Amino acid sequence: MILIADASALIALSACDSLWLLDAIFGTVLVPEAVFREVAAVSKPHSEPLQSYLHGKVRQVDMRHFVFLDAYADAGETAAMLLYKELDADYLLIDDKRGRKVAAINQIKTIGSMGVLLQAKRAGLVASIAPLIASIDASPVFISRSLLETVLELAGESDSLRDLLP
Repeated sequence: MILIADASALIALSACDSLWLLDAIFGTVLVPEAVFREVAAVSKPHSEPLQSYLHGKVRQVDMRHFVFLDAYADAGETAAMLLYKELDADYLLIDDKRGRKVAAINQIKTIGSMGVLLQAKRAGLVASIAPLIASIDASPVFISRSLLETVLELAGESDSLRDLLP
């Protein structure tokens, strides 16, 4: 399986030391150069682990492909969608709600960082996702409370809600 990743979800998974789950679940993980530049910038959170993880996973994008965009698409998101189309990938890893809508318009299958954590639990790669979600929640990465609650409920860890989400 081929997964193309956008920046926001990579940063979220790095915040909980779970980048390795991407390889375990999807096999091939790639990013366009624009996403690499975005997450590897020294001023960005988790830039060092992301630089290390993405070594050998960066690809140039063939600009002859096209995707439908809205006025708010950034360079990394656009390049990730183009690379997905170019490689006929299986999933686009993206957390941005608006970006997921644009991907849907382009018939791109998406998964977010929370979906990766759920798949990891279902596959037995992690025993519990509540501590991982707590790490993301403690970082500068924003994930809505309602999404966190839903994910914990789907994981059968709703008992963790009291301790995790004040």
